[in-house]
Amino acid sequence: MSVEDQQSGEDLDQEFDAVPEPSVDEDTEPAPSQAVPSGPPTGVMSAERLAIKALETRLLGGERKLRRREVAAGAGVSVLSARKLWRALGFPNWGDDDVAFTERDQAALTTILDLVRAGLLTEEAAISVTRSIGQMTDRMVVWQIEALVEDMVQEQGIPDAVARKQLVGQLPALVDSLEEILVYSYRRQLNAGVQRLAVRAEAGLQASEEGRDGDEDDSPLPLARAVGFADLVSYTSLSRRMNEKTLAQMVQRFENKCAEIISVGGGRLVKTVGDEVLYIAETPAAGAEISLALAHAFTEDEILPQARVSMVWGRILSRLGDIYGPTVNLAARLTSLAQPGTVLVDAMTAAALGQDERFVLVPQASENVRGFGEIHPVMLARGRGKGLVLD
Repeated sequence: MSVEDQQSGEDLDQEFDAVPEPSVDEDTEPAPSQAVPSGPPTGVMSAERLAIKALETRLLGGERKLRRREVAAGAGVSVLSARKLWRALGFPNWGDDDVAFTERDQAALTTILDLVRAGLLTEEAAISVTRSIGQMTDRMVVWQIEALVEDMVQEQGIPDAVARKQLVGQLPALVDSLEEILVYSYRRQLNAGVQRLAVRAEAGLQASEEGRDGDEDDSPLPLARAVGFADLVSYTSLSRRMNEKTLAQMVQRFENKCAEIISVGGGRLVKTVGDEVLYIAETPAAGAEISLALAHAFTEDEILPQARVSMVWGRILSRLGDIYGPTVNLAARLTSLAQPGTVLVDAMTAAALGQDERFVLVPQASENVRGFGEIHPVMLARGRGKGLVLD
């Protein structure tokens, strides 16, 4: 067992200050590597292999020439510390002899560590932030590749397997533009996130005080939000009768329509899970407008089934890009009670919307809900005004 494996239980702050482990002796013949070898290949490389190699070199910022010990030593940390950050990014566990890294990898690792050394991030925060980047970019890349492959299949009439091979030749013309848009979007989203989660957070809590006595289960939670769910009706039975292409089109249509409506309404799409979407808004009125627009859109859609929708105004905990708390759980329970094409809210949310003439509130029969006891659902309907206007 290596020294770094024996130390796996030690705190990261101790590791950041540890003396770097010595790099591998360059005169020692390395074991066969699982990564792409740094030396010239034997024989003649095919055009396809050359294209793959050229794309990798461009994306990684150079050829793989470094082993993990060399990168860690260059960044001034132990292999264990480096491995914790690489795992947070979603990298595999390379061995000592794998020539898997470039100088850009060392620069990126140093950048993360310098934030800790400067006192701008704690070790725990550095790993959490790094993990957010790894997980989000992983999902983004999968999404983009599948979108490009699907487009090639449809537009060029080629098989899926052929499209995936040809993608290697198409990507070099897209990389710089996609990267530029990514950085642009990150900065815009960061600014919007600061406004939602910092600047306006106190105002939201003050607005949520009305009708409360301070004993509610969600009272200690730091953010006030309208939490909504939209759930497609009969999705499971429909998906069983669909082929792969039709199912993919339905899921994509559902997600696109939800994303558009939630965005226009000023909300945020938290996540989609199959046939269900979770979203939030900063005020009960904004949440109500989004919820009504979703229910109406799926009722009018000629392809998608109707949706059950619910919305609850309350307090939540926001962590790891997701949201938690009794408000979220109650909204999920209300979704299962809603009739297709309708929106249900709870009594507290109905009270918050009661003086707004844009909404009509129709009390429903009380229900016993697991974890909440007896609740009093209220059906939300359109009052005065046109609601959300989509281009």
